[in-house]
Amino acid sequence: MSQDAGGIFDRMLAGGIISHDDPEMKRVWAKIARTIKLSSLLNTSTDVNQIRGRLSEIISSTIDSSTIIFVPFYTNFGQHINIGRQVFINHDCSFLDMGGITIEDNVQIGPKVSLITENHPLAPSQRKDLELKGILLKKNAWLGAGVTILPGVTIGENAIVAAGSVVSKDVAANTVVAGVPAKVIKTIPAQEM
Repeated sequence: MSQDAGGIFDRMLAGGIISHDDPEMKRVWAKIARTIKLSSLLNTSTDVNQIRGRLSEIISSTIDSSTIIFVPFYTNFGQHINIGRQVFINHDCSFLDMGGITIEDNVQIGPKVSLITENHPLAPSQRKDLELKGILLKKNAWLGAGVTILPGVTIGENAIVAAGSVVSKDVAANTVVAGVPAKVIKTIPAQEM
């Protein structure tokens, strides 16, 4: 069981609405301040080992030596990112991870990709609240340049998201999606896997 059992960080990962005036929001703001400070160091890193080490510090978890990340890399929170083995993340990506981002093994992420787990309610009286839903990128998924993945989306195993797409719904395994909003354009044949 987590140290935060029932606390705001567990509630964030569970998804749903977090009120902007929640008494525990000060804990979230403290993590954000820490991430801002560490991000400036991350984005001045000069080699992949240093990048991996500094991002590991931000996410409070060791990133496997088989994973490569290029800077600049941006995250607003950093505590809810899990990165698998043999992952490649190209430069200028932005991960808004309060709702949780899980990247399984062998995922490839192109430049300027945005993974966004955070939204806000439609009602003006609640618009400062957070509405959180996690993102899951399954094994061997590939996100092309400039892709945006919205809250609550799972990208299936071996799936491909074409450059510039905006994904608002789950993508099935072994499919290629493209467009705004992204739609299936092809199924990857079994003999190609």
